[in-house]
Amino acid sequence: MKRVLITTLFLSAIGAGAASAADLCSVPESEWQPQDALQKQLESEGVTIKKIKIDEGCYEVYGTDKDGKRIENYYDPKTFSLVKAQED
Repeated sequence: MKRVLITTLFLSAIGAGAASAADLCSVPESEWQPQDALQKQLESEGVTIKKIKIDEGCYEVYGTDKDGKRIENYYDPKTFSLVKAQED
């Protein structure tokens, strides 16, 4: 019985960790702002947008910054705050 309890707790902990790590942004879709609004905001900051898609629960933006460097950034879909940035 003790072995079954330990195994169950272990498997539950693994499952909980995997579920919480699945999405970088965890905002209910009902609270998301439209992609167009993010695009307008970024373009006003000098970013040229190539593509916006949804990945890890965030808006993932491909494009170039105002200095012409390629970017692949993740933005919170509710607040548009930068969550993760990658530059070339």
